[in-house]
Amino acid sequence: MTERKSVIRNIAEEPWQQYPGHFGSALSKALVAPETTGSQLMDYRISTYQPMAYVERHVHEVQEQVYHILDGEGLMEIGDETRVVRKNDVIFIAPGTWHSIQNSGLGDLTFIVVTTPVTDG
Repeated sequence: MTERKSVIRNIAEEPWQQYPGHFGSALSKALVAPETTGSQLMDYRISTYQPMAYVERHVHEVQEQVYHILDGEGLMEIGDETRVVRKNDVIFIAPGTWHSIQNSGLGDLTFIVVTTPVTDG
């Protein structure tokens, strides 16, 4: 585990990654995470999904999430509802809620995801 310390990070320092369950150029940078800063209570990522990219439908047992759409548009599935999401929309996902996001727009879909606590355990 990385030592816990206060840091300032530049977004260019973190490589883009495609995590398991993410498809079609659904890329993320783990800016604050156990492996990058030693954080234990939150995971903070910026993600960019190219058109047609998505994360598969999934659920977190204990984690809460916030998605903040920075640019583009797509479809957010939350529970039994699917909604268009656009720039400046903020989505709160409670534990136990099945969800997915996909880029159904014409350009890149860029958003922040904050997850707490870090693990679902």
